[in-house]
Amino acid sequence: MSAQQSAAPSDEEMQERRKKEQIQLTDRMRPIKHKIIVMSGKGGVGKSTVSTNLAIALSQAGKRVGLLDVDIHGPSIPKMLNLEDRRITGSGDTLLPVELLKDFKVMSIGFLLKNQEDAVIVRGPMKYHTIRQFLKDVAWGELDYLIIDSPPGTGDEPLTVVQSIEDLDGAIIVTTPQQVAISDVNKSITFCNKLDLPIIGVLENMSGFICPHCGKPVDIFSVGGGKRLADEKGVPFLGCIPLDLEIVKSGDNGVPYVKAFPDSPTTKAFREAIYPIVCLPERSD
Repeated sequence: MSAQQSAAPSDEEMQERRKKEQIQLTDRMRPIKHKIIVMSGKGGVGKSTVSTNLAIALSQAGKRVGLLDVDIHGPSIPKMLNLEDRRITGSGDTLLPVELLKDFKVMSIGFLLKNQEDAVIVRGPMKYHTIRQFLKDVAWGELDYLIIDSPPGTGDEPLTVVQSIEDLDGAIIVTTPQQVAISDVNKSITFCNKLDLPIIGVLENMSGFICPHCGKPVDIFSVGGGKRLADEKGVPFLGCIPLDLEIVKSGDNGVPYVKAFPDSPTTKAFREAIYPIVCLPERSD
């Protein structure tokens, strides 16, 4: 037997290691009152835009907020918040999140990349360990809300989050109105039901288009698909977020839309969408 083979940990040692890791992870999560995952079974629905602006809206409401980007292959949160040049700091088994505003903290794998155009090529097990490390090692401190932005689908990233955070409050499901999106997003609801994860609500993004000339909504993608899905599945509906050209520009420029356009109909919709989140019941220890 080689030295490498003899050094391999036994099953008992691996179980003990996982148990210790879970205790550390739970301790990190304990000072955070509410943990919410934002997900969608469909790509291109603006989920990261929704996560970012919901988190900023909560911050504007006076809440202490953390935003965790667990999209391993396409982290976009640093770009949306103009944080692409920031890097993770810390020592030992403690990582410090980037502080953007007072009581607003951010963590993303994008902060680990030397070049934002680098491709992150990893298999499932590495995704699992990377996300677990973020959950276990990032020192968020006391927060009212941790918003977790996951990539599209029901794969390794959301599964790891749901199975790792024992007191996850639930999921916000993002969709666009058209039927082709609804069919895929439906899978996220099935995912939550199979894992006994509460659904905080369905949010319909890109729900109509705000005309830059007259200010009136135009239903270029139709409307109402998210509401019909929520009604069909018996889950809450958080509202409709209209599409505004400025929301695209804001994401590219690294300025959150709700901060740049505080009086717009789309910002009003984001603020109304956070109401059920702010009203989440406090968890007892």
